Amino acid sequence: MELGRLRHVFRNSLELPDDFAVDDLEYRGNAQWDSLAHMSLVAAIEDEFGVMLDTDEVIDLSSFNRARQILEKHGVVLVD
Repeated sequence: MELGRLRHVFRNSLELPDDFAVDDLEYRGNAQWDSLAHMSLVAAIEDEFGVMLDTDEVIDLSSFNRARQILEKHGVVLVD
């Protein structure tokens, strides 16, 4: 799967511009990524990639890179 799909989910869920670089984005590192947006992001990731994150993963989802690692743990391989 394309890593671009995850970037798109982040931009849409956090209401960021299409050209916003999300690869280095971290939770609360941007005003858009607050606790409410975090839950929206989790739901969007689950819907887009057909996975169900457990509570520990939801809490651990603290950056774009961490989201990628969590998805890979679920068997979702993302390539650029």
